Amino acid sequence: MDFQNASTDVAFVEAEPLVAAVERAIDSAQALDPLVLSLVVLAAVGLVLGGWWVVRWVRRPPGVRFQSVLAEYDDVTVLMHPNPDPDAMACAMAVDAIADAVDTDTTLQFPGEIRHQENRAFRTVLGLDLDQIASSSALASEAVVLVDHNTARGFTGAQTVEPVAVVDHHPGNGTGTDFTDVRTDYGAAATLLVEYLDDLGAGTDNDTDPDFSAELATGLLYGIQSDTDHLTNGCSRAEFEACGTLFGELDEDLLERIANPQVSDDVLQIKATAITEKRVEGSFAICDVGAVSNTDAIPQAADELMQLEGVTAVVVYGENDGTIHLSGRSRDDRVHMGETLRYAVSDIPMANAGGHARMGGGQLSVEHMRGLGPADGVDKTEFEEQLFSALAGER
Repeated sequence: MDFQNASTDVAFVEAEPLVAAVERAIDSAQALDPLVLSLVVLAAVGLVLGGWWVVRWVRRPPGVRFQSVLAEYDDVTVLMHPNPDPDAMACAMAVDAIADAVDTDTTLQFPGEIRHQENRAFRTVLGLDLDQIASSSALASEAVVLVDHNTARGFTGAQTVEPVAVVDHHPGNGTGTDFTDVRTDYGAAATLLVEYLDDLGAGTDNDTDPDFSAELATGLLYGIQSDTDHLTNGCSRAEFEACGTLFGELDEDLLERIANPQVSDDVLQIKATAITEKRVEGSFAICDVGAVSNTDAIPQAADELMQLEGVTAVVVYGENDGTIHLSGRSRDDRVHMGETLRYAVSDIPMANAGGHARMGGGQLSVEHMRGLGPADGVDKTEFEEQLFSALAGER
């Protein structure tokens, strides 16, 4: 599969200019003491060889370089973001396969919980062995690979984690000490892992080629579909090519079981509340679904509202354990949802929000919303007015 690494501009070191530089250096040094001349020649040769190794390294496909990094460690922790979704879990599966081919042991770990029925089905149907952590002391190894996010978060001591590798498609400044591949123009991080597997000749008989099982292919395909709303939202050409690569290996029965899990009663109730209690102004809809026990139901309710005719952008929010959780969706070219939510909560201390153009999320403390800290506080009616103003581009 052809692809373009959009995160870096690689300046290739050409050997011919270096050879010319060596010749000039030798000419200039002929009048020097023999010992000095020898040192100059050795330094020049070292420069040429060093440049050659740089060329050889940067010209290798990303998948080959990534596997080379993994091969340097006996054990690595593959860390997903809090409450991992199918894209993150599929990436972890692929890293496990790539590492296994070079005899590097992996432990797949995540902070938070896996509660969304789609995410639970993904884990169960594909038989994933995932460990939940609450602090950095629970990380299985010192070498950490971040997938589908580029800065560790969601657990005590997360700020101390320095990953050896980062593979992601979200905006951010996080990097790995040995390897970084962040392509924000891609619709899913799983797409990058499909390309890595292709780089490595997955499924062939060579010793260092990863095993391309039906479970892995199905997981990667569903991870891509999930993060791109079935290839309709935020796709690049790479997503379609990756799905084409995976098609011949996937298991349709596994795919159907993941895609159609049973839905709990509380999720259906929250979806119903969003539909019946929404506020609509123009083409924008906002709904407070109240207290929720399952915060994963909030983005699902936002997805439901986006099905309403005439609605182009929605925000759904609900409260859980003193925190308000926001989820937004947009198919309106005027509304960048991530920026909209960030603007809407910018006056509330300790609030955070962001995301992509088509979807976003955020959290804010109920106490800070009511006035704890330097701000005056806002009630929910005022907060919704701020949301509508942000959607309309007035904030």
